[in-house]
Amino acid sequence: MAVLDGDRVLDFGRYIAGPYCGALLADLGADVIRVERREGGEDRWVTPVTPDGVGSMFLQCNRGKRDLTLDPTTVAGREVVARLVATADVVIANLPPDTLRTMGLDHETSRAVKADIITVTTTAFGSGGEWSRRVGFDGLAQAASGHMHLTGPEGSPSRASLPYVDFSTATLGALATLVALRHRDRTGEGQLIEAALLRTALTWNSLTLIEQAVLAVDRTSTHNRSQTAGPADLFRTRDGWVMCSVIGPSQFRHWARMVGRPDLVDDVRFKDDLSRGEHGEALSAYMGAWCADRTTEECLRAMEEARIPGGPVLTPQEALDLPHVAQIGVFEAVEYPTATVPVPLARFPVALSGSPGTITRRPPELGEHTDEILAELGYDATAVADLRATGVV
Repeated sequence: MAVLDGDRVLDFGRYIAGPYCGALLADLGADVIRVERREGGEDRWVTPVTPDGVGSMFLQCNRGKRDLTLDPTTVAGREVVARLVATADVVIANLPPDTLRTMGLDHETSRAVKADIITVTTTAFGSGGEWSRRVGFDGLAQAASGHMHLTGPEGSPSRASLPYVDFSTATLGALATLVALRHRDRTGEGQLIEAALLRTALTWNSLTLIEQAVLAVDRTSTHNRSQTAGPADLFRTRDGWVMCSVIGPSQFRHWARMVGRPDLVDDVRFKDDLSRGEHGEALSAYMGAWCADRTTEECLRAMEEARIPGGPVLTPQEALDLPHVAQIGVFEAVEYPTATVPVPLARFPVALSGSPGTITRRPPELGEHTDEILAELGYDATAVADLRATGVV
């Protein structure tokens, strides 16, 4: 029996921060119902990978769910929402507050229907501040957290290409939901959960922000080179790139011997991690020269023998093809009706020995379970036909 078996989650989310939270809860056994516009949400079509335009974002973030199409702004649609909430344990809705009220999904309205409901919201910047009403996505949180300032070539702030803030915020939302369910088990009380992209991004950048607050060091970007240890950088080999990340005196001694410069251990410039970070450009020059005459495989073999953290810089295809990835079971090949090949969906990202997360069903097609879900809510075939005829579902 899965941990969340018997719990129902309504997912009114969009893009990543809401839907991936729902996907994780589905992996843990919850009955997650994605409620979607009749024509499909915008996130269904982002980065299309199937002939009919379904995107990779949708496939990854909506596995394990059932799908109901609905216009919740209509009177009949709000009635469907109320019936759904009455059967649910959790409502996920990363939508603006005004939209939540219009749809009858704000926490107070939901509580009036089911007193112990748990509402999970996600905003860009968090409530209670002067930026609270601003709209935003992952990249804006990266920018406001100080992360972009320290990323990319010097003088050229750069965004991380992957939406790490969205996925992290969704994961924290799932963690908070589990906490809220445990709290409800103990007290009988539901609650309102608010995750925020900026809060996540600031937390992930907190080590740098603490340093700035205490020491006012005013760091600027050094591209791929670490500022607090070394050598830690990307290096070009004869046939590719490798990353090396040396931290601590033991690894530095091993590295110095590996590159044939044991004398660097006694160089005052490199007396500790912080000093090595401050003089990282010199260390990168030594390592760069050493890598330039060797193939990627030769570099990696030498680093492994010296027990120095190092690895190749892989293309997306090389990452998919890496034997280790298959050996640890990151992806599951899932059939989707309109996909021409099985879709490699990333499984629940943590391995649990006793209660593992499992992809229980493929991502749903648009409105695939509408009739099924409405029947569970007490609508008979005639009523469902009326809802379809009037454009409610």
